[in-house]
Order: sequence, then C-alpha cells, then structure tokens
Amino acid sequence: MSKIQYLTQEGFDKLEAELKDLKSRGRKEIAEEISEARAKGDLSENAEYDAAKEAQGHLEDRITKLEDALANARVLDKKDLDLSKVRVLTTVTILNKKMGKEMKYTLVSPNEADFKAGKISVESPIGQALMGREIGESVEVEVPAGTLELEVKNIEID
Repeated sequence: MSKIQYLTQEGFDKLEAELKDLKSRGRKEIAEEISEARAKGDLSENAEYDAAKEAQGHLEDRITKLEDALANARVLDKKDLDLSKVRVLTTVTILNKKMGKEMKYTLVSPNEADFKAGKISVESPIGQALMGREIGESVEVEVPAGTLELEVKNIEID
C-alpha cells in the first residue's frame, strides 16, 4: 500500500489530466507504433518492435503509478491549514544564515515539486528539515553542496 500524498486541487487535477491523456492518446500512439513495427516482418530481429514494446511497458508503469498516487491522494484546502508550524502546502520564508539570503518555498508532495516555481518536496532534505518548525527556529540541513543553516522567518499560505 502506498502512503498518502497531500495535494492541492491544482496538483490533483494535473495528475488526473496526465492519466487521462496517457490512457487515451498515449495508449493509442503506442498501439500504432507496435502495429507498424509488426508489419515489418520478423519480430525476433525487429528493433522497432522491441523499442515500441519497451515504450509500452514504460507507459503502463507510469499509468499504474498515477492511478496509485490519485487513489492515495488527499486534497487539502489551503484555508484549513494551521500556520503555527511549517506543514505541507505552507509557504515558508527562510534565511540562509551563511549567505544572508532570504528564500521562499512552498512545501508540496513529490508529485507537485517544481524548484523553478518555488515548490519543494516535503521529502527533499530541506523540506524534511523544515517540516514542523516554527517561526524563529533554526535548523541545519545537509545538502550536496554542504551544510546549510536555515532560519524560519515566516509561514503563510500563498
């Protein structure tokens, strides 16, 4: 059994749309590729057929993962969030004490993580370290670049 993932409505809808697309357009395209490759003759030495079957396996694997994620998803309403501590879907302003630089991130499920959009996974090293922290608390985080010392400056809903 998979663990529960907390998603925004937007994140849930995005996963649902991807699943629908893969089940309809994706499966149709793979079936056409397999059919074309099959028409080329001997399947034992047909690289196109092997590639199409492999792509079909990857597609079905992605579909299964999306179905599992959606089945175990819980959509959170931002207005119901408690802002006394850093939690999933809260936006936290942190101060990197070493660099003296403030950064702002929204903590989301791994399926919604998008660093460029300022959304980090609650399962990332920084996300794990920040979860449950309160304004004014500091935490050290091990990241590939070394150790960061971060201070929680603000917790809000974006």
